[in-house]
Amino acid sequence: MKVLKIGATWCPGCKIMVPRWEEIEQENSWLETEMIKVDDQPEIMNQYHIMSLPTFIFFDNQGNEIQRFTGEVEKDVLIKAVLENKDK
Repeated sequence: MKVLKIGATWCPGCKIMVPRWEEIEQENSWLETEMIKVDDQPEIMNQYHIMSLPTFIFFDNQGNEIQRFTGEVEKDVLIKAVLENKDK
């Protein structure tokens, strides 16, 4: 499973989510994540139909989107999603 983290340096919600994701990544070393800053790659907004930031898109091993979160998300909600989708 892979998680695409889409945000921006000027986004208040993104700043809140960075430490949460860092903790989750440290606790789940098998988790593959990628951070994309929309200022550097604005085309990503259209490619993934992003309407607000931050957005977190979960992909299965075949590259299919399986879950999406937008905005500030509690750490326990993210951990549950990560663990539920671990083997997909």
